[in-house]
Amino acid sequence: MRGKGKELILNGKSYKQLFESLYPQLCVFAYKYLSDLDLAKDVVQEVFVKVWEDKITFHSENHTTGFFYKAVKNKCLNYLKSKQYRVTERYELANLEAYETGQFYMSEVLVIETKTVIDKAISKLPEKAAQVIRLSIEDYTNNEIADQLSISINTVKDHKKVAYRKLRGFLGFLNMS
Repeated sequence: MRGKGKELILNGKSYKQLFESLYPQLCVFAYKYLSDLDLAKDVVQEVFVKVWEDKITFHSENHTTGFFYKAVKNKCLNYLKSKQYRVTERYELANLEAYETGQFYMSEVLVIETKTVIDKAISKLPEKAAQVIRLSIEDYTNNEIADQLSISINTVKDHKKVAYRKLRGFLGFLNMS
């Protein structure tokens, strides 16, 4: 993105970087509304295409992320309100009203963004430590992790110790106390 005054303008390279960084989490976000992954992907792609075609400029990088979340939310809600959806799917007005609340929107954005930050931090760990932590997050026991990775239980514990120490360093900014 290049700045022009206070505005950020997307060029081909910055647009591609933005797409690659936001697309996965926006698809997860859209899926929370639509419960259909292919449809969620289509919605997110449509939003990116519209931004590119309309040459939308942004006030800041934070504004950019917020804009895309809000645009995806609105596109999902428009789909859920559409006649096509009501005819082809079970239309539940109560769910739609819950989806339109700011609380639902903010909680979903927070969960997805936090997961993205944690995934990036885990990817910075040594390979075995990252594997151990990912399995641990999936509720594998130390014994199951040891069996899965063909390592001893003590090695699992050592990898966890190293991973937790490094993750505390990577994610220290999340500490709200």
